[in-house]
Amino acid sequence: MAKYKYLVIRFSSIGDIVLTSPVLRMLKKRRPDAHIHFVTKKKYAPLVAHNPYVDKVHVLESSFPALIKELRAESFDYVLDLHRNLRSLVIKNALGEKSFTFNKLNWHKWLLVNFKINILPSVHIVDRYLETLRELRVKKDAKGLDFFIPKDVTLPPSVEKMAVKDGFVALVTGAQHATKKIPMLRIVELCNMIKLPVALLGGEEEHEQGNEIVRICPNVHNLCGTLTIYQSAILVERAKVVITNDTGLMHIAAAFKKNIVSVWGNTVPEFGMFPYFAGEKSKIFEVKNLRCRPCSKIGFDECPKGHFRCMNDINYKKVAGYVNELSAIGEA
Repeated sequence: MAKYKYLVIRFSSIGDIVLTSPVLRMLKKRRPDAHIHFVTKKKYAPLVAHNPYVDKVHVLESSFPALIKELRAESFDYVLDLHRNLRSLVIKNALGEKSFTFNKLNWHKWLLVNFKINILPSVHIVDRYLETLRELRVKKDAKGLDFFIPKDVTLPPSVEKMAVKDGFVALVTGAQHATKKIPMLRIVELCNMIKLPVALLGGEEEHEQGNEIVRICPNVHNLCGTLTIYQSAILVERAKVVITNDTGLMHIAAAFKKNIVSVWGNTVPEFGMFPYFAGEKSKIFEVKNLRCRPCSKIGFDECPKGHFRCMNDINYKKVAGYVNELSAIGEA
C-alpha cells in the first residue's frame, strides 16, 4: 500500500492541465511510493492518462455526486486544488482531508485588466503552483513541462510525408477565444514571408479559414481540424520553429523545449502563463503600452474596441524574419 495518496484537481483546459505536469513529476519524485490521482473533465482525461507520474484519473461527467462518492472511496491523504472554483471547493469539503489551494490572484488580474495596475508577481504560474505545495517540501527541478504521446499514435501518411521533408514551421491558428487568434490576413502576410513550408494547426472551427489561406499561400498545409491533439503534438515536436498564440499547443511546444515564437493579443505574459522552460531562443511578440490591453484575462469572441490593434499592430515582418533566422541556423 502506498504511504501517501494525493488527489490533484484541475478540470480544464489543455494548456492549464499541461502546466500542472511539473507538480505531478515532482510529487512523484519526492514520494516515489505515493499514489497520485488526477481529477478532470472527461474531454481532457487523455491528457493525463498517459502520464507515468499519474496512477489513476477520475473523470467529471454528468453526475457530480457520483464523482464525490468515487473520490471518497479512495481515502486520500492530501488534496491539491490547482483549479480553485466552486466544484473544487465542494470536493475538498466532501473529502475532509488536508488540502492545498492555489491562489489564482484574480483580484490582481482584475486590477490589471480594468485599471492597468500591475501588482502581479513576476513569477510563472508553475512556480506559483509549487509555492502552494511548499509545506509538502516539493522541490523545483528546472526540467520544465511534460507531455507524453502514446506510442501507438501515428500521423496520416500524407502528413507524415510532409513532416519528413527538409523541415517546416508549425503555425498554431486555433485558440478558445477569438481575441487570442492571429487575424487571417496577418497569417497570410506571415506565411508569405516564411521561407519553409508552414503547417497550420488548429481545430475544426479554423479549417475553412485554413483552406482560404492555402488558396492564397503556395507553401502552406492546412491541418486544422484534421488531427488529434496527440498528432498535432507530434508535428509541434518535429517542427523547426513553432509560431503560436496564447493557447494549449504553446505549452505543449514548451514541453518539447521548442523554440517558440509566441504572438500575444488580448492576454499578456504578465498573467504568468508564458512558455515555461521552452527553447532558449524563444521570443515573445506583443504590442506594448496599448491602453486597452489586456482587455480580459481569458478572451472575447471579438475585440471590444473593434480595432483589434493588439494583434493587427504586431510587426509580422519582424516575426517572419526571426522565424527564418531560427530556421536557417537549424534550431529545433
